[in-house]
Amino acid sequence: MSDGRWVSASMPYMTPRGKGQSDVWSAELEARGRSGGQRIVHAGEVPAPRGVAELLGLSEGDVAVVRRRVMYLDDDPCELTDTFYPVGLARGTGLAGTAKIRGGAVALLSELGHVGVRVREDVVARMPSKAERDVLLTASDEPVLQLTRLTLDRDDQPIQVDRMVMPAHRQQLRYEMWIGD
Repeated sequence: MSDGRWVSASMPYMTPRGKGQSDVWSAELEARGRSGGQRIVHAGEVPAPRGVAELLGLSEGDVAVVRRRVMYLDDDPCELTDTFYPVGLARGTGLAGTAKIRGGAVALLSELGHVGVRVREDVVARMPSKAERDVLLTASDEPVLQLTRLTLDRDDQPIQVDRMVMPAHRQQLRYEMWIGD
């Protein structure tokens, strides 16, 4: 985009990729002629934060598996993404490790028999913490958008919670909805 903002739509991130395909972020970058990537800064079991625990149907402090990443657009950090999974679903899988997952986590979840059929997203604007400002390279007076995405399977069980933090002035969220069949 000419104003430097990245337009992001959630729908492609909900659909498992085909065998041998790259993850959605890499494919989106390539399609737009941009470069970037992600750095996994932590993966493993952690006490679930209060809001995440509630979404996963856990008690505060119960353990969940998390993958913490910094997403890059060109050479600039553009998003902090923490993705949480129920331990029973993710323990011992690639979701609990720091290696890149071929085709992305949604593809691996599908291979494990967990397909999201319903998604709820909540977006809030807020001021970033100092740690978030330091990684995202924003000023103390620049707000961020925090998008929290809950993905549920066909049995209405939570399979994934994403918490993404993005500089508000560099991001545009786009929602497309289909009504009816």
